[in-house]
Amino acid sequence: MDEKLDFSKGNGLIPAIIQDEVTRKVLMLGYMNEESLRITRETGLVTFFSRTRDVLWTKGETSGNSLRVKKIVADCDRDTLLIMAKPDGPVCHDGPDTCFNDINETDLMYFDYLQEIIKERKRTLPEGSYTAKLFNQGTAKIAQKVGEEAVELVIEAMKSDDDAFLNESADLIYHLIVLLVDRGWSLQDVAKVLASRHHGPK
Repeated sequence: MDEKLDFSKGNGLIPAIIQDEVTRKVLMLGYMNEESLRITRETGLVTFFSRTRDVLWTKGETSGNSLRVKKIVADCDRDTLLIMAKPDGPVCHDGPDTCFNDINETDLMYFDYLQEIIKERKRTLPEGSYTAKLFNQGTAKIAQKVGEEAVELVIEAMKSDDDAFLNESADLIYHLIVLLVDRGWSLQDVAKVLASRHHGPK
């Protein structure tokens, strides 16, 4: 973001929309002047300008619930910012996850959590861990397990036991993530491939 921003429209201030980098939920809206933006860039912590108190303030300086910057993007008119951030706790001063009283999570977030655990198992290979055992057995064994789980899922899909079907689905996804991590890839890489194939409704 090297082009000059337009602070003139807001008398030296521009709105900054804060969005969770993972859930994509809008967390809050604040205002920045050139100084607060500079501090935000330098420290990696979102810092605003308070219009009511006429001071700079860093989110979390009293509560500890800071916003860690991941990406800063300007809009097309260069007078508004979108800041992708990682919150260290609830964002709203009244307690909720967001200032719009929204719960900052999605069911799919567990996939990211699980993937991070699997990556950690690969790094540390703890004794007694099934995941570590798979990594120790190598890519061929992991791929074989993915194939076995896929076959078991197909079998359950032909039956009427929904619990068994969902459990086999979970087993397949787990082993697929292990295989992806073993090969140095991730679910995000698969998502990018799927997104590249999307050309609108069919």
